[in-house]
Order: sequence, then C-alpha cells, then structure tokens
Amino acid sequence: MNYLDALNWRYSVKKFDGNKIPSAKLTSILEAGRLSVSSLGLQPYHLLVVENDETIQKLIPAFYNPSQISTCSHLIALVSKTNINKEYVDNYFSHIINERGVTLEQLSAFRNNINMLLETQTQKELESWSEKQSYIVLGSLIMAAAQENIDTCPMEGFKSEILEDVLKIDKENEKIAVVLALGYRAEDDNFQNFKKVRKPADKFIKFL
Repeated sequence: MNYLDALNWRYSVKKFDGNKIPSAKLTSILEAGRLSVSSLGLQPYHLLVVENDETIQKLIPAFYNPSQISTCSHLIALVSKTNINKEYVDNYFSHIINERGVTLEQLSAFRNNINMLLETQTQKELESWSEKQSYIVLGSLIMAAAQENIDTCPMEGFKSEILEDVLKIDKENEKIAVVLALGYRAEDDNFQNFKKVRKPADKFIKFL
C-alpha cells in the first residue's frame, strides 16, 4: 500500500475483532520501531509486547476506555528511561565499537557531545527528552502497521500504577510513556466509516 493511501486508510480503532496478527507482520512492525529515528542513537526506551491473553486481561482495569484493550491482538507499551546514567552510555558505546569495529578514541568527540547533554540537562528535562523520543518510535510503529494493513490505536489514557505493576516496570529508572494496541478493526466499529478530518493543506503548511 502506498504510504499516503495507508495514512488515509488508518484511524484510531475503537474496537478490534479479536483476531491475532500473523507473527511475520508483527515482526516487521516491531523492526520498524527498532530502526526508528533516535536522537544521538541512544534509544532511551524499549518496547514491551503483550501477546498473552491472560496478561492483557489483567491490564484492562488500567484503561479508562477498555474496549480496545479487551479486543486487540497485541499491546505494545513504549517504556522510556527516566534515568540515563553513565553505565547506560558506556554500554551504548561498547555496542557501537562492536558493531562498527572502531575504537573508543575515534568516538571521543561523539562521547563528549553526549556527556554535555547529560551534564547540562536537569533530570526532568532528560526525562521529558526520553519520553519525546519514544513518541517518534510510536509514529514509526503506526506507519509500519498501516502499510501492513494492521490497525492500531495509540493510548495515553491509563492508570500508570496498574500498568507498571502488571508489566513489572523498574519505577526508579523508567516509565510507560504511551501504549499502542494492534489488531484488526471490528465490523461494528462505526468509526471506520467516518471521513478522515484534518486541517486543509493551506491551513497546515506555510512556505517561507
């Protein structure tokens, strides 16, 4: 599917049909998330993919609108870091060295840039930056899913404490930024029949 056709086709599904997504399609969608744009390549986030029906049932009380959760195929929690420490950065550079066959000395300027970011930003600013990075991944997941003819619904309306407890989140170092439900739209989800409404291009885009 052409990417513009895919964006016109997709909408935030209010009710899925309960059928499971083929594993090959799910793998492709998740790979798009892994390859997503990431500032400095630090990827201060990771994905938790919930596919076990029993676990999904435990998560239903966490959502103010549970219809998507109770009918979806998979649920992806985008978990952003709230504490980006020296150990995390050290591991990142070790990974670069192993993958590219370079030395730490060759990466010194890059390392200094990252150190400057960590030293000049407050904890709250770094937490906000990390959360924003996870939303870039969210966009990549949604776009990839649409091109695979997989429906989605991103959700921010949830009770964090329930999700964190069920998914065993390390509350001292990370938090759930946003959640994405995946599956196939139900036939009786009337929202699929609504015309997509967005700002017209002349109200949305300004050339300077």
